[in-house]
Amino acid sequence: MKCPYCGEDDDRVVDSRSMNDGLAIRRRRECLECQKRFTTYERAEEIELSIIKRDQRREPYERKKITDGIRKACQKRPVSEEKIQEIADCIERELHSDENKEVPSTRIGELIMEELRKTDQVAYVRFASVYRQFKDANQFMKELQGILEIEGKPGRQR
Repeated sequence: MKCPYCGEDDDRVVDSRSMNDGLAIRRRRECLECQKRFTTYERAEEIELSIIKRDQRREPYERKKITDGIRKACQKRPVSEEKIQEIADCIERELHSDENKEVPSTRIGELIMEELRKTDQVAYVRFASVYRQFKDANQFMKELQGILEIEGKPGRQR
């Protein structure tokens, strides 16, 4: 594994932890050249998914696109990188549990919004505004009212 700081590929594993019910391994590594530490994640390679875009084009599934979108929505929010990876893992499990290997991009967007709504409401609204292509402040207000209505229902924790 190349060090993200100095580019050397000589490192040692300092700590390994199983994640997501054993579906992934998180490793802390230390570069033997510059002594800086970094984290890597290992996952089993799964069957390739194909994403059906809104214009009906198909493209290969890329986890990075999901994590980038979640990361952007969570920018300057109290959401850890580990939580972002957990959300992406949850979405991947859901996608791979379905027998269909062609998935509409809209399904992925809805899954991301569902997880962000549970994690951070500001990140959820940020993502929804881009995903649903809000055109004006009224659309923001409708989305916020929906969150407030759910939060105000008996049995829901704030």
